[in-house]
Amino acid sequence: MIKIENIEKSYPLAGGRFYVLRRISLEIREGEFVSIMGPSGAGKSTLLHILGMHDAQWEGQYHFLDQTVNKLNPRHRADLRNRNIGFVFQSYHLLDNLTVYENLEIPLSYRDVKKSDRESIVCDVLDRFQIVGKKDLYPNQLSGGQQQLVGVARAIIANPKLILADEPTGNLHSDQGREIMEIFKRLNEEGTTIIQVTHSEVNASYGNRVIRLKDGWIESQ
Repeated sequence: MIKIENIEKSYPLAGGRFYVLRRISLEIREGEFVSIMGPSGAGKSTLLHILGMHDAQWEGQYHFLDQTVNKLNPRHRADLRNRNIGFVFQSYHLLDNLTVYENLEIPLSYRDVKKSDRESIVCDVLDRFQIVGKKDLYPNQLSGGQQQLVGVARAIIANPKLILADEPTGNLHSDQGREIMEIFKRLNEEGTTIIQVTHSEVNASYGNRVIRLKDGWIESQ
């Protein structure tokens, strides 16, 4: 599914460059559940944003579903991302001016799903996540755990091939975090590829491979 070769990310500094990532090469097969770990500043989130095609300012080769990402123009890159990748963020990233229902509907609109079909899909997901009673509420009316549950529901609603999660349980208490990780485990068992950034060895144990970064380099995988 994913193959990256010699990915490097850097910023200019007086007298040289500061490298966030150095010569990162790895492959991730369809159906894997991979955890990216390492100390703060190791480059974990930067790598995740490159994999998610939010960051295009880097050097190297990136192949996703047989397409060479670094050769795509911004429109085609965005289309590839929107049709295949779901995102779960530590800080939820729900749109505050939209209801739960409307937040869930957005990814479907990116994929040209008809209005009538969107309604059916959103209702199914609301039921699956047991948040039907929250559909008309706004994010600021939800607890942190409820917001993250909506964030996960939004990530999976369009059946993405890949889910990228950046510290998905970082703001949750242990029971809520365990609930989110159990959802990820079930999604992975159903065939969804998952890559998560985490500091938690417990969260990493839900997956089948750990990639450890240190100072921008792959330390082990």
